Amino acid sequence: MDAYDLLSLDNQLCFSAYAVSRAITKIYRPFLDELGITYPQYLVMLVLWEKNSISLKELGSRLFLDSGTLTPLLKRLEAAGLLERKRFSEDERVLLVTLTVKGAALRKEAENVPENIISALGTDFKELTELKGKLDELLKRINEKEGG
Repeated sequence: MDAYDLLSLDNQLCFSAYAVSRAITKIYRPFLDELGITYPQYLVMLVLWEKNSISLKELGSRLFLDSGTLTPLLKRLEAAGLLERKRFSEDERVLLVTLTVKGAALRKEAENVPENIISALGTDFKELTELKGKLDELLKRINEKEGG
């Protein structure tokens, strides 16, 4: 039997994660096209549908994105009328991102997206929940190592 090749592409966790991420994002595309938003914009909207208003710093933290990556996304969503960006009156250094009425209404249109994704993946909710739990745990361990 051949030795396990640590440098084989097929043995790389990072490649599997990358390929799965790209494949899942591709599955999302037609559903998000109907909403008129991209996958990264969808992630921003998910956070805003939970919080309604959030600082740029907190949004970046939630999505693991820096402000340089977030700003163009937010500008496009603002131009579409889905959110507003304003300086916090009590601290001008803080930029608040707030859902608009139009952005809140988009939530209703997006309610079928998770169900459609589960169906398109050909799996059940329980299996996906277990997989997500394992991925969340791995991410937590990675972040703990980076922070400590």
